[in-house]
Amino acid sequence: MQNIIKNIVKDVKTELLDEFDMNFKRKAFFDRPWKQTKLINNKGSLMMRSGNLRRSIRGTINGTEIQFTSAFPYATIHNEGGTIIVTAKMKKFFWAMYYKSSGAIGKGSKNRNERLSTEAQQWKNLALMKVGQKIKIEQRQFIGWHPSMKPRIEKIVNDNFKEIESYITNILKR
Repeated sequence: MQNIIKNIVKDVKTELLDEFDMNFKRKAFFDRPWKQTKLINNKGSLMMRSGNLRRSIRGTINGTEIQFTSAFPYATIHNEGGTIIVTAKMKKFFWAMYYKSSGAIGKGSKNRNERLSTEAQQWKNLALMKVGQKIKIEQRQFIGWHPSMKPRIEKIVNDNFKEIESYITNILKR
């Protein structure tokens, strides 16, 4: 009986990891679309700038429980939403991104602000924020319980029991 439960839990883990991965493709948590970000970034679609977060999702089985985690510290804030506090290190990053996205425009240019791209302007706005100011991060859930998971789990359980029933029937026919 233990092997049966292990197989079911393993199959459920695999199925749910696939579904959580699909959330990134759907840009939604199952049927709930993620809110669009106000920030413009030409480096990929929403929540998929590098693909690292998507690839970082892991499932760990402990008995009959499955725990889904990510090694990235920012996974929780995206999954649950919340606020982050601007730090001096963040401001340095924002300035670096501003200079990178503003291209060849020199520091001494008089008409710089008129010629800034939208992306460069947003980095500048972030860089001008005060240390300690809060930035709201919208919830863009990609891991967690959703009602559509229940029928999938029930199907996995039923399929496993059908295999067991077939196995026992074949043994008894011999």
